[in-house]
This record gives sequence, C-alpha cells and structure tokens, in this order.
Amino acid sequence: MFRLLDIELHKLKYSRSAKILTITYFILITFIALIASIEFDLGQIHFRLADQGIFNFPFIWHFNSYIAALLKLFLAIVIVSMMSNEYSNRTLKQNLIDGLSKKEFVLSKFLTVVLFSIISTLFLIVVSLILGYSFSDYTEFSIVFSDMEYLLGYFIKLLGFFSFCMFIGILIKRSAFALGFLFIWWVLENIVNGILTWRIFRDSDIADNIVQFFPLASMSNLVVEPFSRLNFIQTAASQIGSELDKDYGVHWYQLLIVLVWTFLFVFLSYKLLKIRDL
Repeated sequence: MFRLLDIELHKLKYSRSAKILTITYFILITFIALIASIEFDLGQIHFRLADQGIFNFPFIWHFNSYIAALLKLFLAIVIVSMMSNEYSNRTLKQNLIDGLSKKEFVLSKFLTVVLFSIISTLFLIVVSLILGYSFSDYTEFSIVFSDMEYLLGYFIKLLGFFSFCMFIGILIKRSAFALGFLFIWWVLENIVNGILTWRIFRDSDIADNIVQFFPLASMSNLVVEPFSRLNFIQTAASQIGSELDKDYGVHWYQLLIVLVWTFLFVFLSYKLLKIRDL
C-alpha cells in the first residue's frame, strides 16, 4: 500500500502545476481569516462578520467546512490532471509493463485521493482551532470539540468528489474535457432538480428526496450553507415574518449515500481500465 502511494507522490513531486494548485488550495483556506475583516453597511446598520459569531465554537466547524469545501476545485484539477497525464505521458502503460496491475494502479490513485482528503481535513482543523481560539467567545473544552461531525462530512465530501474526478479523468483522458464534463454534469443535475421541483412534482420535498441520491447533490448535502444560522440572519427573517426552519445536521444516511458513490466511482474506474485497450 505504501509502495503504491509512494509511486503517486513521486509523480506529483515532479508536476509543477500540481504543486502550485495544491499550495494555492491550502493558502486559500488560511485566507478564511480575512473574512474577519469584512464589514457591511446596510443603510444605518453596520456590522463586521467576525462580530456575528462566525468564528465562535462550535459554529466555526460548520462555517469553515463549508467555505473550505467551496475551494475543492483546485485539488479536483490536480486529480483530473494526474489521470490525464498518465495517458499523455504514457506512464500508465509503462507502469503496467513494469508489473503494476490495473487494480494496483486504481488503488494507488484512490490512496492519493484519501491522502489529499485526510491532509485537507487535518489542515482545516488546525486553521479552525487557531481562528476559534483567536475570535471565539466560548473556549470551554466541551464546546470547542462539539459539532465536529461537520469535519467528518467535509472529509467524506472530499473523498467522494475526488473519487468522481478520478473516474472522470480515466473516462475522458484529457483534463480540459474532463473538467468540462464535470461542469456539464453539475448543470444537468440542477436542470433535473428544477424539472422535478417545478414541472413534475411541484413539491420541493419530493424533489429533494430524489435529488439527494445524485452524486454532486449528495456531496453538497453533507455540509449545507451555514449563513442562515447566524443570529442577525435569524433576527432579520423574524422581523419580516419568515421563519428559517432548516436542517443543518450531518446525517448517517447522507454519509452512506456518498460512500456508496465513492465505492462505485472506484469500482467503475477499475472496470473501465480493465476493458480499455491501452
């Protein structure tokens, strides 16, 4: 297992674009701290985001997981490029000639996906702890380490998304077209969601129950937007007579759906590679 991972890390070590995108991703996560300085003026209302409790424990776990997940495209490009380079540089064929089986090849890619997901989650934990202890009004141990299921949701979300990117990279072979396919898939899921909601069922609950099984939608559901949880948003909604009743939790069945998709993407990657003439 470590041998397979070492092979992939060796390849990434000499990929300048992969190193730049990976470093950019982690730098942008640290830039979450800049949100603390953002200020808004809405008429006579003036407020700074940091003063609204976005970095309070345990809310910070939800907030930072959501923001960091938005940046996952940078690592997605690395994953897709990693696959396309195997074809363009003919390293895939060479690896197979050197004795690496197709199962081991797919496993090596998946191990890289797992490693990226683990490192991203650990990095997010460190950044969140630093920001939390710097800005949070609550630093009791029991509060700090509550609601950490959002980190699990973040990890599984990355695992599923990167596995999807790995599959697309093997399917399409070229990184630009693979990323284009990823965007088209996202658009199609939203179109189907709109059709189910407004044309077929005319009931968002029924549509949501169906759409939650779609690949990208299931990943998105793991960490939903946290902004409507903020006190000033809740207060504003109450003043206009609108109650925000939303489920912000990370549920076991949502995790299971994404894990099933992750398994399918890895399995299909292997099957595709097995039947394809290299």
